[in-house]
Amino acid sequence: MKSQYLCLLAYILIFPTLLSCSSSSDEKGEQTPYLETSYSDPVHVDLDKIKERGKLIAISSYSPTSYFIYRGQPMGYEYELLKRLANYLELDLEIKIAYNLDNFIEMLNTGEGDLVAHSLSITKPRKKFVDFTEHYTVTRQVLVQRKPENWRKMKLHEIDKQLIRDPLELIGKTVHVRKNSSYYRRLINLSQEMGGDIIVEPLDGNLETSEIIKMVNNGEIEYTIADEDIARINQTYYRDLDVATAVSFPQRLAWMVRKTSPKLKAKVNQWLAEEKKGSDFYAIYNKYYKNQKRFRTRVSSEYFSLTGGKISEYDEAIQSSAAALGWDWKLLASQIYQESRFEPETESWAGAKGLMQLMPSTAKEIGDYNLYDAEESIKAGVKYLQKMSKYYRDIPDSVERIKFVLATYNAGPGHIRDARRLAEKYGKNPDVWTENVEDFILLKSQKKYYSDPVVSNGYCRGEEPYNYVNDIFKRYQVYQDLLETKAADEEAVALQKP
Repeated sequence: MKSQYLCLLAYILIFPTLLSCSSSSDEKGEQTPYLETSYSDPVHVDLDKIKERGKLIAISSYSPTSYFIYRGQPMGYEYELLKRLANYLELDLEIKIAYNLDNFIEMLNTGEGDLVAHSLSITKPRKKFVDFTEHYTVTRQVLVQRKPENWRKMKLHEIDKQLIRDPLELIGKTVHVRKNSSYYRRLINLSQEMGGDIIVEPLDGNLETSEIIKMVNNGEIEYTIADEDIARINQTYYRDLDVATAVSFPQRLAWMVRKTSPKLKAKVNQWLAEEKKGSDFYAIYNKYYKNQKRFRTRVSSEYFSLTGGKISEYDEAIQSSAAALGWDWKLLASQIYQESRFEPETESWAGAKGLMQLMPSTAKEIGDYNLYDAEESIKAGVKYLQKMSKYYRDIPDSVERIKFVLATYNAGPGHIRDARRLAEKYGKNPDVWTENVEDFILLKSQKKYYSDPVVSNGYCRGEEPYNYVNDIFKRYQVYQDLLETKAADEEAVALQKP
């Protein structure tokens, strides 16, 4: 490894000018480096406008480390950090998926999001169009290649002889990478530094690095380049891969912000500096990039959204029951996750039982159900939801009607009736939950409101139904985004097959 590092150092010392933003090969039009293009002028949306909106919109990717669903729970390194950032900024969080990674800068500058949260190296070409936050980690680029077929029966030095261990050996070899990636430019520069051509084959921007690594593992391509942390965690699942050959010096990874968002950049940097002082920041990194056992378990699971596509082992029962209810099954799945995290033997401190956390007395009102049996619990919960729906037949908007039903499931019909009466009294729409009745369910924890003459059911800890509805719909949106993305990807692959 030391010899590889010295070799790279020699290349860069000998050819320092070749690391600039342009090169002779650019002028010839051969293997043009990435980002030699123009982008839209950035919109002027900074922290003050984001605060007015009340929501931080982050652009990220759907990948095994950044953002995904596992056993019904949204997870990912960027996702967890973004939640902490949004909480720090006292904002809600919305994540917008970049289906094509080549579009990160354009999406940011046109205002589709406020920042890009992804493993992006800080490079001069990118800095022409965007700003970067302070870096949050450092990595280097490595070559991803397959080990010999019988490597388990070979000695280490025998394996090394059949693998590329010196970047010079890449001359004449074909390496596949996304064109608008730092990997592409690194290979172009490396070719120039070595005085010989690496054949760089560009791939579509809709391919995540982990997907390209899988292509190497499957023998679809011979080589690719990846950040070392991504390569190593994927190697724990794809055991036939080798990722030990470095092709770059350490590089800083950071998030992108618009050049017109200096206040947001300053605030993110302030948050990042504070995060780095605590242990949670490093624990989150280790969770997704160092914990090999967890990674292998997730990737091999049918409940991992990128591979299996299931939300839970009860998906079929949920789909059947949701059809009877007239709901999208992913919405019902989100409610069940909220209630029990798909654990059928869960019992609350108050005695609510099963997947849908019904009280035994409530279950008896609607039928004879074994609440610890998953399918019966779902049927009982749906029957109770149908009963609650009858209270809101007069509400014209179907989505708002569902929100009232969910709030009632959580808090009971009496408190929701009170909140509707308060909304009407104070000039809000009693038929709209969002930013109308939800405001008054929150206010029912204050004496002025729970003692109002129009209120019949007294005090309510309104944060519970308020958060209940919001959390279910936020999770439902994640289910929608990520599972539909997977389905679209599978359809695209199927169409490409002869």
